[in-house]
Amino acid sequence: MGRRLLVFVAAALLAACATPVPTPVPEPVAVPHPDPLPTLPPVPQPPERPVAPAPVVDAAIPQAQREAAFVDYAATTYGVAPDAVRASLAQAKFQQSIVDAMNRPAEKVRSWADYRPIFMTDRRIEGGVAFMAQHRDELARVSAATGVPAEYIVAIIGVETSYGAITGKYRVLDALYTLAFGYPKRAPFFAGELAQLFALGKEEGTDVATLQGSYAGAMGWGQFMPSSWRNWGRDGDGDGRRDLLGDPEDVFASIANYFVAHGWERGAPVAARADLAPGVSEFSPGAPDPVYPVESILVRGYAPRAGEPMAKAGEGATVFAFDGAEGREHWIGYRNFYVITRYNHSPMYALAVHQLAQAIRAGSAAAP
Repeated sequence: MGRRLLVFVAAALLAACATPVPTPVPEPVAVPHPDPLPTLPPVPQPPERPVAPAPVVDAAIPQAQREAAFVDYAATTYGVAPDAVRASLAQAKFQQSIVDAMNRPAEKVRSWADYRPIFMTDRRIEGGVAFMAQHRDELARVSAATGVPAEYIVAIIGVETSYGAITGKYRVLDALYTLAFGYPKRAPFFAGELAQLFALGKEEGTDVATLQGSYAGAMGWGQFMPSSWRNWGRDGDGDGRRDLLGDPEDVFASIANYFVAHGWERGAPVAARADLAPGVSEFSPGAPDPVYPVESILVRGYAPRAGEPMAKAGEGATVFAFDGAEGREHWIGYRNFYVITRYNHSPMYALAVHQLAQAIRAGSAAAP
């Protein structure tokens, strides 16, 4: 293995067993790494969501023609009556504020030091503890059936909508229409979602013009896009409907099912705060996929801090580095961390959900 490599492994194992002493994180230095890390197969994922074809989204085509092509696409793909689609499109309104909002997502302009305080507040933690107490029985049933801990379901709702209090002020029809026909760089996705909105309305018996949500067209306590609602929404209370706008049992079952469909592993860890051995340069995988055997992460010089979870030997992991309020933070992300990034692809989002979930769990355990 080599003397330098043995030093790395020894440092990693000692750090995992001892309570760390807070010290400034050294600047990374260029040192030789071990051989390229072995990789594991990626976590299996559902098929990609369908996107709209070129005649619908090609900005060089006049919009009237694109809208006509959209009507045909929605009708032939999802069996929605063409006249119903035309009538709804005639009601849709382009909103420039939606395009402006899409051009400034929070994750692109904030560091972890700025992003974390948005979600890790006393008010949001206490709200999560109260919400979990209010819905304890329903959450327990979903958690037992799916393996997704209740605190992570609650944390998703807390991050997305402050426990259902802020679900969006935009008409979903307007949001998806605006982005399908006025936001070319992501028009295939949003035009696909607009078609799925009409399919959802047909399946659920809902007037799509009445639905409200975010500027991106996400709806309900868990902020499901139309395709997510159709693919992973679940009827949690057996009433024959999937109401993700205000039925707690449907919402809980749907969020848990989303996680399971994207690879959640019952009882497995999510993430671990780690220390990087002195003098070792950061490993930057560039993607959240947990494709590195956890042992190889230790060889790279990373070690979970005392009390942090460790995946089983042979399980996949990856690493992240964030600029936190007290300096550089190193994290090991496991399979379930990756699953959270399927809900929102930002690693900072996933870490906020993880930390909020842990705080809610601790607060719930301490509650009388």
